[in-house]
Amino acid sequence: MVRVPGPPVEAAIALSIVLLAAEILRVRRGEPSLTAKWPWVVAFSFGLLHGFGFAGALSAIGLPKGDVPLALFAFNAGVEVGQLAFIAVVLAVLSLVRRLPLPRPVLRHTLPVATYVIGTVAGFWFLERLSGFWA
Repeated sequence: MVRVPGPPVEAAIALSIVLLAAEILRVRRGEPSLTAKWPWVVAFSFGLLHGFGFAGALSAIGLPKGDVPLALFAFNAGVEVGQLAFIAVVLAVLSLVRRLPLPRPVLRHTLPVATYVIGTVAGFWFLERLSGFWA
C-alpha cells in the first residue's frame, strides 16, 4: 500500500539505534528521556520504521504469488524466533558474567561502554547508508 525507498529507511533505522543508545545514556545519567516521556510514540515509530525496512527486504526477495499469507507468517515467525534466541544468548552471557568476581569499576562501566560501542556502530551504519544516497 505504501512504498518508501529503501536507502532512506535503512539510514533512518540506523539513526533510530543511535537515538536508542543516546536515550540509554541519558536515563543512566538521570536526565529527561524521550522514551521515558512518550514510550508509546517511540515504540510506534520504531515499529513502523523497522516494519518498512522488513517490507522492503521482503519485496526485494519477492513473495510467492499464491502463498503471501503463509510467507509473511513464516517470515514473522522467523524474526520473532531470532529475537528470542538473541535475548536468550544475552541473558545467558549476563548470567555468566554476574557469577564472575569482577571488580566493581568493571561492572559499573560495562553498560556505558557497550552502549557507546552500539551507538558508534549504528552511527557508522547511518553514515554508510547516507553516503549511499550519492553513490
